[in-house]
Amino acid sequence: MKVHMSLKKVTHIAQAACLVATLQMTGNACAQSQPQGASGETQLKLHAADVRADATRSMLLGATRAGSRIVAVGEHGIVLLSDDNGATFRQAKRVPANSTLTSVTFVDAQHGWAAGHWGVVVKTDDAGETWTLQRSDTTVDQPLFSIAFRDTRHGWAVGLWSLLLTTDDGGATWTTRKLDESAGIGKSGLNLYSVFAGAQQDVYIAAEQGTVMKSTDNGATWQATHTGYKGTLWSGTVSPDNVIYVGGLRGNMFESRDGGTSWAALKTGVSGSVTDLVATPQGIAGVALDGFVMLLKPGQTTFTVNRLAGRDALTALVMTGEGSPVLFSKDGVIAR
Repeated sequence: MKVHMSLKKVTHIAQAACLVATLQMTGNACAQSQPQGASGETQLKLHAADVRADATRSMLLGATRAGSRIVAVGEHGIVLLSDDNGATFRQAKRVPANSTLTSVTFVDAQHGWAAGHWGVVVKTDDAGETWTLQRSDTTVDQPLFSIAFRDTRHGWAVGLWSLLLTTDDGGATWTTRKLDESAGIGKSGLNLYSVFAGAQQDVYIAAEQGTVMKSTDNGATWQATHTGYKGTLWSGTVSPDNVIYVGGLRGNMFESRDGGTSWAALKTGVSGSVTDLVATPQGIAGVALDGFVMLLKPGQTTFTVNRLAGRDALTALVMTGEGSPVLFSKDGVIAR
C-alpha cells in the first residue's frame, strides 16, 4: 500500500527527512538528489520554534525517553514532552531552530540532543525544557537523519550523502568523518539513516543498499558490512545481549550475532517499511508504515505483530515501563 499525497506535500517531506522514500516505499528519493547550496539566494536564517496549536498533530520523526519523561521531535522544530507515559504532551519552552528535527537521544534524565534539517544539532541539559543550538549549516541543504550519544561526551550524527559527524566533547565541536571507498561503501557514497551504539566502543549505521557501517573505536574509523539486501535500511538497535538488528524497506529486517560480521534475515510478518527499532526489557520493539507495531520477546524467534486500524504511517515509538508502546506518525501523536 502506498501513501498518496500532493506533490507539494511530497516535496515538503523529502526536504524534511527524505521520508518520501519510505512513504512511497521506493528508497530512491534521497539517492537521486545531491545536497543543494544556497548560491544566488539569501542565506537561510534559523528562527526559534513557535508554539503551535497543532503541535501534537504535526509530523513527528523521532522519540526517546529521558528518565521517566518521553521526548518526541518533528517538523517546525517541534519538541514534545510527556510526563504521564504519553497520555498528554506539551511543547518545550524554548527550541532555537525551527527546522525539522528528525532524531533525538538522551543519555540520562537531563542531557539530550536532537538533530535535523540544515545540519542542526540542539542540546538540552534540563530534560528537554529548553535547548541550545550547537551546530547548523544553512549554506547547504544537507539534513541529519539520526543522532546518538554513548555518554555526555561521545556522540555521532549521520545524514544525507555520507554525512558523518562525531564529537568527543558533548557536541561543543563536531568533526566530519570521511567515508570513502576504503570503507567499502563504493564510489557514489551512501545516505546514512540511523546511528546507534553498542555496549563497548562499537557503533553502527544503517544505510542504503543493505549496508551497515561499523566502528570498533567509538567512531574514529569505519568499515562497511553487508546484509545481502539491496534496499535501504532505515533503523537499527542493539539488544542487551549484543544482538544487532536493522530494519528497512517492505518489512525487511536482519540480525547479526557476531558484531556485524554476518547477517541473517528475519521474518517480521510486516509489509511496511520499518522506520524505528528500540531495545527494551520486553524485547525488540519496532514500528513500520501502514500501521504495523511489532515485538520480538527475549528468547523468541517470531515477532508478535499488530496493525492499527487506521494503518497510520508510523515513524517512531517509545515503550512505557509497563511495556505499552507510545506511537508517533507523520500525522503526529497516536492517541493511546
